[in-house]
Amino acid sequence: MRPRIVSLNPCTDAVLAEVTSPGQLLAISHYSHDPSASSMDLARAAQFAEVSDAVEDVVALEPDVVVASSYTPPATAQALRDMGLEVVLEPLPADLPEALAQVRRLAKLAGNRSEGEELAGRMEAAVARAKPPTGVRPVQALLWESGGIVAGDHTLIADLMRRAGFANAAAARGLAQADYLPLERVVADPPRVVFTVGSPAGEEDRMLRHPALAKVRGMIRAPLDRSLIWCGGPTVPKALARFAQVRRSIANLGPFDKLRVSGDGGNRTSSAHAELVEAPGTTADRHP
Repeated sequence: MRPRIVSLNPCTDAVLAEVTSPGQLLAISHYSHDPSASSMDLARAAQFAEVSDAVEDVVALEPDVVVASSYTPPATAQALRDMGLEVVLEPLPADLPEALAQVRRLAKLAGNRSEGEELAGRMEAAVARAKPPTGVRPVQALLWESGGIVAGDHTLIADLMRRAGFANAAAARGLAQADYLPLERVVADPPRVVFTVGSPAGEEDRMLRHPALAKVRGMIRAPLDRSLIWCGGPTVPKALARFAQVRRSIANLGPFDKLRVSGDGGNRTSSAHAELVEAPGTTADRHP
């Protein structure tokens, strides 16, 4: 008999929604119903009940297993165990192999290995599609979040950037995960591409939209939806597709040409992101 599962983590929400049987996933975290925090398509998330982190709310659903983040407070995890529930704590995957292992692990937990292999296959196929041609030099790229925060090398999103043909410009500057990179340093030593990750709060996005960035010759800004930067599972193909879209669009550009790429690769559109796109369309759609 397959276990009944409650997920308390937006990343495991997305994976479990793909690898569980109908009715098996009793509820997902309230984060996945929040546009600012979800890695899932909101219409897909709406197919599942939401649950808070409160122990009493989880216990009331009578699950067999609770899947939560490795950052879950120890007292919460222990309280759930004391109620007789199995608690599985999942870390954020730091690279593609860890993301694939997580999918297979959760599918095994759900008793649906074949669904896990199907999702893993989609992820691996996305890697193959995004892979740059042999011999092409990596493009220097910076993933720059609201408030000037950068993505370090030992993260899933940086690994996906590398697999799609980019070199992490933050690591080249000696910066690690969540280090701060001020506007002045970006302008003084610009990478070829800056993937800008806006915040739903908007106030911290002022630096990402600073007019000084538009004056930097040879630097391309491409928005990246925030929903793509943390989770594995079904998020991986979407992130890789966005990276590959940008890389292919710049392949035939001169050093000072403007990039024309639409969207940000995610499930939502944002007015803040729209301001960061050089112009709509793809390379093939460039206007004279």
